[in-house]
Amino acid sequence: MPPAAAPGYGATVPELVPPTVALEAAWRTASEEWWPGRHEDGFGLLPSDDVASPRGFAAWVARLLAEEDPAGAGPRCTYRWVVEGGEVLGGIALRHSPPADQDHLGHVGYGIRPSARGRGLAGWALGRMLGEARRLGLEQVLVVCSEENLASARTVERLGGRLLEVVETPLGRARRYSVGIS
Repeated sequence: MPPAAAPGYGATVPELVPPTVALEAAWRTASEEWWPGRHEDGFGLLPSDDVASPRGFAAWVARLLAEEDPAGAGPRCTYRWVVEGGEVLGGIALRHSPPADQDHLGHVGYGIRPSARGRGLAGWALGRMLGEARRLGLEQVLVVCSEENLASARTVERLGGRLLEVVETPLGRARRYSVGIS
């Protein structure tokens, strides 16, 4: 059964798909909207990742998929891309447990490309990833967003997020939310 459409959709339905080299061109188009050097939440992109070449892009995708492997070494994280009609509209990451020294990241990070914002995609994707968190046995997830990102704060609050605190982080002031998994 296809996933339920996010608000505002007609004939096409968004999907959450694992990262894949098959969507390289679509990912590049989405990435251009963030412009070079700008952080893209939800994609697990590190400064050391070389996504400019096909070989580097493939290595990055392989790293993301390896992080989901329960038998793999290193951090465990589930990455999904928000795709509709062959376009990459955003990304979302569910960290199975946030690194202890980086609690400003939380369990979930997401980002929607600027041209696709305002359509409910972030809430739709977050809701689906909360289902994945439930499957992993999590009872609560920590979601952190920039203090001035009111759209993200509203998204988390609509899904039951409870504001824990506003804190100073290495990335600036941030809201920390707890979201219960029922």
